Parts: sequence; C-alpha cells; structure tokens
Amino acid sequence: MQLGGIHHLTAITANVRENYRFYTRVLGMRLVKRSVNQDDVSAYHLFYADGAGSPGTDITFFDWKMPSEVRGTHSIVRTLLRVGGTASLEWWAQRLAREGVATTGVMQRDGRATLDFEDAEGQRLSLVDDGGAGDDPVTWERSPVPPGHQIRGLGPIIMSVPELGPTAAILTDVLNMKAGREYAHPASSLEQVHVFEMGPGGAGAELHVAVQPDLPVARQGAGGVHHVAFRTPTYADYDGWVATLRRIGVPNSGPIDRYYFRSLYFREPNGVLFEIATDEPGFAVDEDASTLGDRIALPPFLEPHRDRIVANLQPIE
Repeated sequence: MQLGGIHHLTAITANVRENYRFYTRVLGMRLVKRSVNQDDVSAYHLFYADGAGSPGTDITFFDWKMPSEVRGTHSIVRTLLRVGGTASLEWWAQRLAREGVATTGVMQRDGRATLDFEDAEGQRLSLVDDGGAGDDPVTWERSPVPPGHQIRGLGPIIMSVPELGPTAAILTDVLNMKAGREYAHPASSLEQVHVFEMGPGGAGAELHVAVQPDLPVARQGAGGVHHVAFRTPTYADYDGWVATLRRIGVPNSGPIDRYYFRSLYFREPNGVLFEIATDEPGFAVDEDASTLGDRIALPPFLEPHRDRIVANLQPIE
C-alpha cells in the first residue's frame, strides 16, 4: 500500500474570527466545511481548501482558547501551501505586504522558490512553487485572489525531531515512504532536513523531517499544529492500514468514522500525531457543492444535538 500524499493539516486557533478573515479574505481559500470538533463540540472545526474541498488542499483549525504555542522540537513546525510558479510568489509577496503581513521575500529552499510568513497567531506558513505538479486545483469563483494565483493545495509539511532514526523507521518501514534527498535547514547549516516521499512524489506528497537536537520540547498551543493527515484513496486501503498497524503493534486510535472521511490516528516515536484519512466520501456528502461551508454542518450522530451545539458557538463573521 502507498499513501497518496498529504490529506490535510489541522492546527489550533484561539481567535476564530481573525482566523476566518485571514484564510478566506487574505489567502483567498474557501471555507468548505463549517463544523465542530467531534470530540469537543464546544469548539469549531473549520476546513479551508480549494473551490471543491479536494483532498490534499485543506488546512483545518480547532477553535481552542489556549495560550500560544511554545516552539520547539517534537512538533510540526511549518506548513507549505502550493502555488503555480514564481510569478505567483512575487504576486503574493506584494499582496501580503499590502495586507501588513511580513514575509521573508522569495527565496530558495530545497531547490524550490518559497515565500515564508506567519498568520496573526504565529502559525508558520510558506507558499511554494510546485512547478505545476500535483492534482489540478478547483478554483473558487468568490475568492479575492485571481484564479491563476490561488493556492493549489498543501505542499510539504516540515516537522522537527531531536533524533532521526526512530521516526525514519516508522516512515519507511511502516508507512512505505521513500527516503530521499537532504538539504540544510535554512536557520543553521549544521542542521539537516530529510525528505520522505509518498507514492506519487512531488511537493504535495512529501514530509520533511528537520533534525534539531538542541531545541527544547514544544508545548502545543494557539498558532501551533495539532496533527498532519496522509491520504489513502479508498476504504479498502484504509482497512489495510488499520490491519497493518495492529499487526506491527503500533498503538493507535483504531478506526474512526468522521463522516467526511475515515481516520486512523497514531503517534510516531518522537510524539508527533499522524492520521491516515480516506479521500472518500468528501465534504459534499451532506451539502451541495455550491454552498459548502455556508452553514454549520454536523455529522448524523451530532445532528440531534444541533440546537445545543450551535447555541454555544460564537459567530465567525
């Protein structure tokens, strides 16, 4: 079995109204699912993606009122978002400057043109030229960003560990990723980043592992990342991953049906939370594609509690 790439990344916000404004009005992504954390229904779970909510395009947020993340290792440290070319990166550098968002300016990382920036809570983001590779995105006609510059989907996810060996063993021996190239960490020529590729390869199917033994251990909080999810195409493949983790003895959540996809959670040896998620059935299972994200959507098991759940949620716009 082969994973198909990054499925989604879930982060934490303590300011849901600003979060909604930034990801829809500044980054021009579509809110494709306005739901709640199924394990904590007092909190929103917001999904921003391309125009159709395609797998591999969504960055999602839990709405948790908590202190800011304390940065360090044993964590996911940067989320890359793909765009189609260096001309788009230059366009984005100008747009972000107009919005008052500081950037590094366009630079090279791992042989790709990249633009680093942060949202208002310190969520570390980058736009990366994907060279036109990967799935074709579905543009969003109501985006403030022109179609040719819209975000195409998730790119590489960068995580930090103090020791490579145990994490690399899980990635290659269990998840069947391919160990690829290495490059110097941009903050230190003494630290190396190791690239692990999933099935099709390319910017949307890479996990980058930075080895940083001198950093303190991160503490999760607002502006940080909760977990990264990897794509598996069908329920049959998903069942195969459930069986594989059981057979090898990797502690995991067991199968969980999130209604919009099926999930399987486990922690790699350095403590970063991974998820394997199915491409099917997708976000249109309970909403028309034209109105995705316009109302609060709840999976069937929560629908009987709609009035109580919605009453406890603050407006986001």
